[in-house]
Amino acid sequence: MITAIVMIDAATDAIPEVAAAIADLDGVSEVYSTAGEVDLIAVVRVREFDQVAEVIAGRINKVAGVLETETHIAFRAYSRHDLEAAFSLGLGPGD
Repeated sequence: MITAIVMIDAATDAIPEVAAAIADLDGVSEVYSTAGEVDLIAVVRVREFDQVAEVIAGRINKVAGVLETETHIAFRAYSRHDLEAAFSLGLGPGD
C-alpha cells in the first residue's frame, strides 16, 4: 500500500465543501481540516505508484476550490495501533 499525505490550500469560503468533495474521491481515505499553513490534509492510499498521480493530479487538483497542493509520500508507518495489530494473534484472554 502506498500512502501519500496531501497538504491542500483551499478557497477560504469553501473549505467544508472542498473537504467533503475530496473525501468522496476514490483513493482518499481521510481528510482533515487543520489550523496552520494549510487548510486541509488528505490521506491518499493506493496500491500502485501510478495511482498516486491519478488521485492527486487527476482528481484532487480538479476539485473546485482547491488552490494548491503539496504531496508527501510516506516511506514507513510508525504507529502503536499498527504494531498491536501486527503482533496480535486474535486470541482473547484465557484462550
